[in-house]
Amino acid sequence: MKVGYSRVSTNEQDVSSQRAFLIAAGVDEERIYTDVGFTGRNLQRAGLHQALAAVRHGDTLVVPKMDRLARNVEDTLHIVRDLTERGVIFQMGHTVYDPRDPWSKLFLTFLAAIAEAEGGWISLRTQEAMARPSVRKKLKGRQPAIPPETDAAIAKLLDEGDRLDEGDQSAAEVARVFRISRSGVYRAAARHRIRLGGG
Repeated sequence: MKVGYSRVSTNEQDVSSQRAFLIAAGVDEERIYTDVGFTGRNLQRAGLHQALAAVRHGDTLVVPKMDRLARNVEDTLHIVRDLTERGVIFQMGHTVYDPRDPWSKLFLTFLAAIAEAEGGWISLRTQEAMARPSVRKKLKGRQPAIPPETDAAIAKLLDEGDRLDEGDQSAAEVARVFRISRSGVYRAAARHRIRLGGG
């Protein structure tokens, strides 16, 4: 099974071209997870975590471009290493990553470094723009460390584990996927229940 992931940094950007690429790459439209309004530096993205949680051994995670996954070499390599250890194939664009090939790993690292550098240049341009008062007025506040969408995704996965009677095992798996503590998993689920008015 192929699972796709797409991301755009602002609500004004269009994700349709990325979705079209993923569908053309063989990903079922219902298995495409998307984040809108998140930078690649922020790993607390509901769509990303849902995509990572959806793939199993033998599946393939497909991203249109490296910078859609992350804009940090360390984060990129961590995600790909985790996928490899789980037996999940990673595909960026039309290229399938082969963890046994040193050249493939070098290419992956090279692309991740380019994505990180591009992120740095974007940050510099943003800082220059922020110096203009008219731009500062339009800036939105920072996203919380764990946004409500991620809380909802965590709560959903935790509930699915409870229905399967996996209990603590499910919580540990969710914690690993979202890179938070097990207690953080339960806190996120509790926040989601409060938002829904369920105490």
